[in-house]
Amino acid sequence: MTRPRLHAGLVAALALLLSNTASAETYRVGPSGSYRQFSELPTLNPGDIVEVEGGADYDAVWFQDDGAPDNPIIIRGVRSSSGARPVIRGGANTVQLQGDHYVLEGFDITGGTSRCVYHHADDIVIRDVVIHDCPAHGLLGADNDSGSLLLEYSEVYACGEGGGRHQIYMSTDQIAHPGSVFRMQFCYIHDGNGGNGVKSRAERNEIYYNWIENSYYHELELIGPDPGGTSVAEDANQENSDVVGNVFVKGGLNPDHYVLRFGGDGTGQTNGRYRFVYNTVVLAPGSSGIFRLFDGIESLEAHNNVFFQTGAGNAQIVRDRDANWVGGTRRVAGSNNWLISGTGVRDIPAEWTGTIEGADPMFEGASSFDFRPADGSPLIDAANPSPSAVAGYDFPSPLPLPLFQPPQRRLLAVGDAVPRPMAGAGLDLGAFEFGSGPPVVTPDAGVGSPDAGASDAGACTPSCGTRECGDDGCGGRCGSCAAGLSCSSAGVCECALTSCGGACVDTASSPDHCGGCDQACAASEVCSAGSCSAECAGGLSVCDRACVDTTADRLNCGACGSVCGDEEACVSSTCQGSSPAGGGCGCRISGGRRGGALPLLGLALGWLLLRRRRR
Repeated sequence: MTRPRLHAGLVAALALLLSNTASAETYRVGPSGSYRQFSELPTLNPGDIVEVEGGADYDAVWFQDDGAPDNPIIIRGVRSSSGARPVIRGGANTVQLQGDHYVLEGFDITGGTSRCVYHHADDIVIRDVVIHDCPAHGLLGADNDSGSLLLEYSEVYACGEGGGRHQIYMSTDQIAHPGSVFRMQFCYIHDGNGGNGVKSRAERNEIYYNWIENSYYHELELIGPDPGGTSVAEDANQENSDVVGNVFVKGGLNPDHYVLRFGGDGTGQTNGRYRFVYNTVVLAPGSSGIFRLFDGIESLEAHNNVFFQTGAGNAQIVRDRDANWVGGTRRVAGSNNWLISGTGVRDIPAEWTGTIEGADPMFEGASSFDFRPADGSPLIDAANPSPSAVAGYDFPSPLPLPLFQPPQRRLLAVGDAVPRPMAGAGLDLGAFEFGSGPPVVTPDAGVGSPDAGASDAGACTPSCGTRECGDDGCGGRCGSCAAGLSCSSAGVCECALTSCGGACVDTASSPDHCGGCDQACAASEVCSAGSCSAECAGGLSVCDRACVDTTADRLNCGACGSVCGDEEACVSSTCQGSSPAGGGCGCRISGGRRGGALPLLGLALGWLLLRRRRR
């Protein structure tokens, strides 16, 4: 009898399904963990979680294993009892992300002589990190192999050098990962030693709700692919950028420079569209100006912004003498922008309508960097609720309204972004809103314009404040506690077991703290009921040299490394209870991989059997 051969595509599909249904593991790295350094970790698989103890230093690391879409590998820094992050230090590339589908969160990263973080992968999330004191690039995205990246709730400072090394320098590979997006939100970028605060050659940029201050050159430079670094033709695609709800402050080592450069830098052009709305731009005395347009550009629109200067100067609002307008036609639109008068402001676009000029925007305190509108400010309720782009050149898929306010010169905790309120008859100009009210929501969520009533909102806005865990008020989660921690009524992760050197451990099963802190078992032993032993007693299972009851252990429910949700219990080897999966601030990403692909695997096997019967 001839043995039927599996179709090659089915073999590949089955292999993928089987790999994605494997049990995820949780690895603990640190002085009290099973691994002291990243280099000791085994091969990582989709859904695996690496928890790294805070208050300790770690060597440079290169992540090459792939996660999977919607099932990333999570590398998580766990704060010490004193709140210290784990520090990854040194090397040419301190952290190198080459594997796809990762979440990197909770670290202090410093000292990389070439790059502190080197991104050349796809589907990457970097959040709650501090990148600082990098003598060259802080965060660099490669011209090749780099795809989409979300950077949020992070701080970058004291990075860059000269004119070619930047605090943040992004790119995307338009051949390997077409349509990729660089989104940066809720970040604090400040006091660069060289280069730009943020420079990006990505195919699409979404720069939302950030505070960017004291860059050596531009606070923000959005340009095209580098023809010297990628095989994609410079004019093959159009690179577009949406810039909403940010604060840009010119100062630092080179305060007389321009704030923004769009289009190109002489090495790559976008021929793209730029949308700049609800931002607050603050110039130092003598600063050159705001928009520096360069090389190929198709259109620029600017609405509901505030452009302020703290002293005398001759600031240029739009400089386009170096621009190469697509088709030879200048395309500029704008409405309801506030400009300071009487300081030599020049080159205000004739295309702008509803421009408001004045001597004082009436901030709460410009000298103390508080750029919120004060009571009586001309910025209040002055926004154009329905701004228009250049006719025929609408921006693709813009953020319709600013939903949040940027951090006020500080690093925000994850989930602490302040929703922008609907506080009056309309929205205010700039990045901040005066007063209080229900949160702004996007038009498709029930509010068609800023003056819509609160009763029409029809959407719940998650709210976490300083909460690390627990309910976000909208059916989602503010976050999940690390292994061994429990969520208090105040939404704070607390140690429910024993604290050993800042780590939260179960001395009944920890092989490094068996029966008490720093009482380690031999390499050939396991920890069973607080005693080192050659094997587990009482029907317990060995998970990472710890003896656990997989029928009742939340951290190893049904199998080693299968972690139950924050408010779930492990009952008869199954996670049961409430573990909302809805969106929210810092929604929990489960480390377990239960279900999901198994029905698909069954269908694939059934299809194979049916084919065999028909032969």
